[in-house]
Amino acid sequence: MSDPGTASAGAGITAAILCILAIFLGFIALMIASMWRIFTKAGRPGWAALIPLYNIYTLLKVVGRPGWWIPLYFIPLVDIVILIIVAFDLAKSFRKSGAFAFFGLFLFAPVGYLILAFGSAQYVGPGGRPAYAGGYPGGYPGAPGFPPQGGYPGYPGGYPQQNPYPGGQPGGYPGAPGGYPGAPGGYPGGQQGGYPGAPGGYQSPYGQ
Repeated sequence: MSDPGTASAGAGITAAILCILAIFLGFIALMIASMWRIFTKAGRPGWAALIPLYNIYTLLKVVGRPGWWIPLYFIPLVDIVILIIVAFDLAKSFRKSGAFAFFGLFLFAPVGYLILAFGSAQYVGPGGRPAYAGGYPGGYPGAPGFPPQGGYPGYPGGYPQQNPYPGGQPGGYPGAPGGYPGAPGGYPGGQQGGYPGAPGGYQSPYGQ
C-alpha cells in the first residue's frame, strides 16, 4: 500500500509543475501577441512573431539594427547589452522615453510590450527616425497617397494653359494677330535732324 502522505506530495508537485507550465505558456502567448501587434504597427508581417530567430531579425529591422546582431543574443553578458540597446531603440521608434525603455522594455518587458502593442503608441520609424516608405498623409510628389494635382505640361492632366492675350495684345507685337503697328506716321524722313543714314543725315547739336 502506498503512503497517503507520499501520494499527496506527488500530486502537489504535479499541480505545481502544471501551474508553472501554464504560466510559462501564457507568458509566451502574451509576448507573441504583443510582438505580432508591434510588427504590424511597424509595417512588418505579424506572423514573424511566430518564427524563432526570424522574430528577432524582424525586431532588429523595426528598431533599425542590422540582422547580423542575432548571434550576439547568445553570448553571455553581450546579450544583456544588446537587450538594453534594442529596448531603447524600440522605445525611440514609438516616441517613448528612456525611462520607459529601461523599466518597461528591459526590466518588465511583458508590460512594456503590451503597452506598445495595444496602447496608443504609433510607430514613427527605426530608432525614432521618420519613415517615408508609406509617404505622409497627402504625401509628396511621387510618394504613395499623393493626390494628383493639375500638374505641369507633360504630367497627367497638365497645367491649364491660358492665353492672356487672345487675338494678340491690343496693338499686338510683330507676328501676333494684328501685328505691332508702326508709330503714327512712322519715321518718314527720320526724326527731326535724322540719324546717320536717314534722309537728312545727323545734325550735330553742338555747332554747325
